[in-house]
Amino acid sequence: MSELYPDCDPYGIADRLTEAERAPILRLRTVLDNEIKPLVAKYWEKGEFPYQIAPSLHGLNLMTPEEIDGEPRSLYHGFRIFELARTDASMATFYTAQAGLFRTSCRVGASPEQFAELDPKITSFETTGVFCLTEPDHGSDIAGGLAATAERQGDEWVINGAKRWIGGAFTADYLAVFARDVADGQVKAFLVDREAPGVTLEKIYGKTALRMMQNADISLENVRVPEAQRLQNCNSFKDVAAMLRVMRSDVAWIATGIQAGAYEAALRYVCSREQFGKSLGSFQLVQEKLARMLGNVTASLSMVSDLAAKQDRGEYRDEDSALAKMWISLHMRETVALAREVVGGNGITLATDVARFHADAEAVYSYEGTHEINALVVGRSITGKSAFA
Repeated sequence: MSELYPDCDPYGIADRLTEAERAPILRLRTVLDNEIKPLVAKYWEKGEFPYQIAPSLHGLNLMTPEEIDGEPRSLYHGFRIFELARTDASMATFYTAQAGLFRTSCRVGASPEQFAELDPKITSFETTGVFCLTEPDHGSDIAGGLAATAERQGDEWVINGAKRWIGGAFTADYLAVFARDVADGQVKAFLVDREAPGVTLEKIYGKTALRMMQNADISLENVRVPEAQRLQNCNSFKDVAAMLRVMRSDVAWIATGIQAGAYEAALRYVCSREQFGKSLGSFQLVQEKLARMLGNVTASLSMVSDLAAKQDRGEYRDEDSALAKMWISLHMRETVALAREVVGGNGITLATDVARFHADAEAVYSYEGTHEINALVVGRSITGKSAFA
């Protein structure tokens, strides 16, 4: 068992972290346990986000921690996400909207000069942003179906269109909007001021997953953006795909953390609950389900950790991140369902934590590429033939 995760990491995968990498994760855990975890059930039920916790999270300096010399390893980034997700999926999504999606869109899409100016402000949260790709009528087919348009007029661009499911948009300084250039048909990326004339945000209500995360429908009507706020290295969907292969890895870590959180919550419950005069955890069928859950968590941790090692060697392939997101999200569904089973009727209440993980898993299963889309990315690599319509 690892020291960091004695209940859910029997092979000690987290022991691959250095002492310097463990330190900020333990600082994060302290804030999660003491300040955030006591709030999540209440805010999940209300469908609101506890924004009062943001300064504590931001102040941890998790993107560029002082304990680590140079750029942190992918393994550290992954376990940072894992730690957030095993507390709550919305917390992980909220933080990675900035540290993963927005930072990656700027790292890949910005010119070196732009990124040098932006990144210190992103890592300190002085400048915040969100990734705006999905549209009301285009999700899985976004590569060929991107409907938002951008037309250059002198030193400005005029953007028209709509975006959907944009988490964190209401508090972001910038919306990283992807739109098709009407001149050449290629996808470009723009840092749009959230309060720019022509930008309208509406909250998406009625969600049954990630209820704390505030997702927005965004409309853009003749929104003017200076050329200086176009991400200069994003000039086709191929550049967007380079962003997505990194982002899918982050989602695989979130799915792994959700499994760990659900398993640990179920384990706490069955060890404290008595049925028929003895501990629920002593029943054979309960133990079999616990063993299957732990197997899924362990296999998922192994997959994302090995993927992180490949990325630290500079190996980034679409099929690798797609395989991790596809397989781990599929087994996440099984893990949270088993957790709900062993907790019984109390598994549909927020009191045991299991219900949150069970519901939130459905959103994670679909975002950053559905199971089918990721399977086709992997299948194309296996056969050398594209099966995309």
